[in-house]
Amino acid sequence: MKTFVIGDIHGKVHALEECLVKSGFDKEIDRLICLGDVCDRGAYVKESIDMLLEIKKLEYILGNHDIWFLEWARDGKNDYYWIRFEGADTIESYKGKKVPESHIELFDNAKLYLHEDKKIFVHAGLKPGVPLEQNTTEDLVMSRKLVKESMAGFSNSRFKKLTPFDEVIVGHTPTQNYGSDKPLFTGEVRMLDTGAGWNHKLTIMNLETKEFWQSDKTTDRR
Repeated sequence: MKTFVIGDIHGKVHALEECLVKSGFDKEIDRLICLGDVCDRGAYVKESIDMLLEIKKLEYILGNHDIWFLEWARDGKNDYYWIRFEGADTIESYKGKKVPESHIELFDNAKLYLHEDKKIFVHAGLKPGVPLEQNTTEDLVMSRKLVKESMAGFSNSRFKKLTPFDEVIVGHTPTQNYGSDKPLFTGEVRMLDTGAGWNHKLTIMNLETKEFWQSDKTTDRR
């Protein structure tokens, strides 16, 4: 069994399939840690979730877009803020049909973070200098503070440890924000959102070797 980590999918099912094929991922044996935000921005949210559910050993980390999806799927809530951030694409992908219970359960059972050994997997990041248990849901799924401080240290060559972990593996913040279409490793922070939701690439990484594979650039429909 190998363990892989994948960045924000955002309804780009063709990119997801491409990453699984390129990496040689085995849905029956290998383990996949998904860093959240399979929802919104892409036309194939339903199909992307269906594909993830085929994976026997899936660990799903909750993202901010997933929380908005869950509010809609449970209660029909689809406020302006969610629609503005491409929630309409998610609604359209279900074509007026009821969201399957298995899809709702994926997010109901998702973790806000996954802590293993000296690594932590989280959608957005952590508050630097704050104990893990004192981080709020908003900190974990929305805050870019850790990424910004880590990148600031990288840019001025003043590296310092910002967390008690050896590796903090995150999605949420596209690496294009910092001029790269590849994953960025800055201090202990590993950034794996390479902008699939913004018509760039989706990335999957072997957790042990750090080898990674990327899809072709996505499009509005793919």
